[in-house]
Amino acid sequence: MEKWKSHVRGELFKRDYIQKDPFHGLFVSLSSLEEKVDLRDKLLDGLQGCVERHGCGAYDDLSLKHQLALRESEQDRMKFREQLRDLTAALYLKEAELQYCHAQVVRFRNEALVFGREMATLKTNMADYEYSLELQSKELTSQRWELVALRNELSAVRQEKEELLERWMKEKRLEASRVNKFNQMQERWHRFAEHMGTPTHPEAQQLHPADGEQDLEDEPSVMKS
Repeated sequence: MEKWKSHVRGELFKRDYIQKDPFHGLFVSLSSLEEKVDLRDKLLDGLQGCVERHGCGAYDDLSLKHQLALRESEQDRMKFREQLRDLTAALYLKEAELQYCHAQVVRFRNEALVFGREMATLKTNMADYEYSLELQSKELTSQRWELVALRNELSAVRQEKEELLERWMKEKRLEASRVNKFNQMQERWHRFAEHMGTPTHPEAQQLHPADGEQDLEDEPSVMKS
């Protein structure tokens, strides 16, 4: 759709240019002829006034043509001078614009160089930051693995502690059971001895239940932790 619009627009511009260009040439030619006619009328009026004032003789066609060509050349020279003056002013203006553009180009080039250096510095800093980030990421990963290993080790230690505590409690229960059995046996022996009226056996006096109770009071370091 856009190509079709561009084609139609181009054809319209071409038609307008073809139609207007011949008329422009005609207008220029008409303006030039009007200037020549005005110049001829002024020349004839001047010659007629000279004849009336000074009584000069009539000029022939050759001298009239020379005068007309001279006046036209003077007028063309004046036009050329004006055009030269306009072109010179336009040239100075273009030179000033060119110098300004050159200064702008130099300024933009310097800014581009500065931006290029800054971009190179930023790229270097970014590479350093990426390397540091990579190292920190690796360190963080290793620390995470170490933390997992420590947690596993702590879990194993706790499990071992529970097993040791359970084993110690089992041993203490067995020991307490043995002490109770011994106390019961000793109590029966005392009763039997009192009933028979005989003294207590000397080996039985050496053993006392307090020895087993003393063992119950001595807890291992596992319980304290």
